[in-house]
Amino acid sequence: MASSVSQPKYVLCTLIDKNDQSRYVCFAQKKAGGTSIGLSNGLDVWNADLSEESLSQLKKKFSLKSTEDYALKLKGACRSGSAFVSMQEDGAVLHLGSEPADLSLSLSKLADYEGRIELKDLLFKMADSLTQEDNTGATSLSSPFKNPQKKSTGFEPRNQSNGPAIAVRKRLPGDSLINPGTRRKRPATGVDFDDGDDA
Repeated sequence: MASSVSQPKYVLCTLIDKNDQSRYVCFAQKKAGGTSIGLSNGLDVWNADLSEESLSQLKKKFSLKSTEDYALKLKGACRSGSAFVSMQEDGAVLHLGSEPADLSLSLSKLADYEGRIELKDLLFKMADSLTQEDNTGATSLSSPFKNPQKKSTGFEPRNQSNGPAIAVRKRLPGDSLINPGTRRKRPATGVDFDDGDDA
């Protein structure tokens, strides 16, 4: 776990192939010679290693401010839902937008052995990052065990919005609880037909 602290952060998101709606995990990591971007459906792995030179060419071509902007652009496209994958015979293409001028990257399929090693590394890095978040007390939307929306508020008063409040009408005596618009019916008391002075 101590090794995960010194390693650079992963960019991780899920993408969809628009042709067959299959899902893929996209991951990117900054390495010594550049950046590695990968894609997996759980069985196969596609990868592209971008050297510092190719990142600087992308920086010029797409007017990015720095080479780290590529990872930020990938993360932003994943969050906005504009990133998608298209599969080809010999590889995959990662698109960061639907326009032809948007950034796209070709990834080549790894051999089975290399793919298993890459998936193993990805799995352990994800587990390490979740463990690290547990230790630091940070919450993440990617953690299935934590939900920042659910917190114990049993004894705290509810926050009321400042919007228009619905006026609560006070119940008057005799009003029906079940049907508030009507009054309760009183039981009939009857009429006394007995004339006491005739007898």
